Amino acid sequence: MRYRRLGPSGLFVSELCLGTMTFGGSEGMWGQIGQLGQTEVDGLVGSALEAGINFIDTANVYAGGESERLLGQSLKNLAVPREDVVIATKVLGPMGAGVNARGASRYHIMEQCKASLARLQLDHIDLYQIHGFDPATPIVETLEALDTLVRQGHVRYLGLSNWAAWQIVRAVGIAEARRLAPILSLQAYYTLAGRDLEREIVPMLKETGIGLMVWSPLAGGFLSGKYDREGKAADGRRASFDFPPIDKDRAHDAIEAMRGMAEARGCSVAQIALAWLLHQEVVTSVIIGAKRADQLTDNIGATKVELSADELARLDAVTRLPAEYPGWMLERQGEYRSQS
Repeated sequence: MRYRRLGPSGLFVSELCLGTMTFGGSEGMWGQIGQLGQTEVDGLVGSALEAGINFIDTANVYAGGESERLLGQSLKNLAVPREDVVIATKVLGPMGAGVNARGASRYHIMEQCKASLARLQLDHIDLYQIHGFDPATPIVETLEALDTLVRQGHVRYLGLSNWAAWQIVRAVGIAEARRLAPILSLQAYYTLAGRDLEREIVPMLKETGIGLMVWSPLAGGFLSGKYDREGKAADGRRASFDFPPIDKDRAHDAIEAMRGMAEARGCSVAQIALAWLLHQEVVTSVIIGAKRADQLTDNIGATKVELSADELARLDAVTRLPAEYPGWMLERQGEYRSQS
């Protein structure tokens, strides 16, 4: 397991991060994603820590808070030293019926931070992330609330999730101008089947130094290689929860290319898909979730897969985004300066 700095900070996190969306679901969407109880959670958390993973990500909305509760209890059950783990959680989604029980307002952020700490049984959150953009709350209000939590010692570092590039840059500028705690990370969707963030977000990450945490790195299980062209599989979450949306033709092209690479190494298609992400310059950590120990073990094996320059080029060729304006114009005009 390798460790990388989280954005422009001195905090090091493992290149794989244990995701907890499968913890505690009972019905509806969360029940479809996962229904793991305390015993199963303890097993997965223990296996992840043994493999060198020191980074665990959850959110208050996962299973209505049950994911945080199970994770916190697992850390207690396994007697994990606090300094050995980096715990990340998120806030934004509805946590009650009230009109203010959601969003990125100071009211909701302050209330939910306390609630998350109680469920996690911790005295501080290492990385506190805004789970999405709230159009009803001024960005400055959100950032000042987060800064308060940092100054109070309840939160150590700050991140965002599912924000557009222009929103992130605006937040970074406000934080710098007002000397507020900085944004260090972005949690976003990125796979061979969905490379959309390369248009605006990747250039922004390179410019700002913000670290990237990748969610759903196997595109909801699609890149495991178990789906055929008609979308059929022996099992899999996408049969009942088809998310995130992907270009399935492009995804199958990628799977066909990866299958040969996997067979040559005696590894899984999923490991090739994860290894591709780990080879991307902007990626800090890839979030892996699992329902079973064997799935977690297989995903962890991706850290040992080295892809050649030729293999990376082949995967790029079959999944590359079609050129769009202004990207193709920026590239064309940039040639004038790059040659000077």
